[in-house]
Amino acid sequence: MIIPHDQLSPDALDGLIEEYVTRDGTDYGVEEISLAERIVQVKRLLASGEAVILFSEGKGACNIVSSSLLE
Repeated sequence: MIIPHDQLSPDALDGLIEEYVTRDGTDYGVEEISLAERIVQVKRLLASGEAVILFSEGKGACNIVSSSLLE
């Protein structure tokens, strides 16, 4: 189920994005990017529709994925 990012409270959205960008295996390349900047980048992707929040009822978990994966 896709959850519109603007339906979450600012605190819930920030918490979800922070958990997402700090997961093991998340690699942003050679340059070190601050946590705050990574959060801003993901918010931009969500606002532009390039990324969406998916909720799995079966797992009870959320994930942020590229919207191109849903096409």
